[in-house]
Amino acid sequence: MFGGAFDPPHRGHGALVEQALRQLALTRLHVVPTGQAWHKARALTPGAHRLAMCCLAFAEGPAVQIDERELRRSGPSYTVDTLTELRTLYPDAELILLMGADQWAALPSWHRWRDVLALATPVVAHRPGAPQPAALHGVAPHLLPWAALDLSSTAVRAAAAAGAGVAELARLVPLAVARYIVDHGLYRSAGQP
Repeated sequence: MFGGAFDPPHRGHGALVEQALRQLALTRLHVVPTGQAWHKARALTPGAHRLAMCCLAFAEGPAVQIDERELRRSGPSYTVDTLTELRTLYPDAELILLMGADQWAALPSWHRWRDVLALATPVVAHRPGAPQPAALHGVAPHLLPWAALDLSSTAVRAAAAAGAGVAELARLVPLAVARYIVDHGLYRSAGQP
């Protein structure tokens, strides 16, 4: 499982998915856009847009499944609930939770985080600017070595808000996502065309 706001999904997310599929020999990877993000101070872009962008960003991988369960769920989105559902769906599988080092460091603030660790093996990818992943309460993460891209959804939103066009955004996000952002006027400041 690889969850996140994906607001929007950028090239770093895609590179991480490719590396996880290759290095971990995954048979399936659920990409799960969060529904109601209890931990975000800002409002997320509507789920329908984030879902559509995920479908465009991760369309090429047959092992990748865009999973809508958190978008359909009412109330806050908790990873423990999603992993519990996936455990029921795949009772004999080893569940892996793919995350960035920043999320690993924040894990103790998650709802029922110890249950998260009981349900899935954490695989942590280092992110530029984040501390190297360390053991949390005696649990060491499995590290996913990869050439991390210095990208963030925040930077993509800022570029779109500043009026970036498809070509400029396509350096940060897949081309189809760049077109979607421009076509739907996402992340534009009030009063911009």
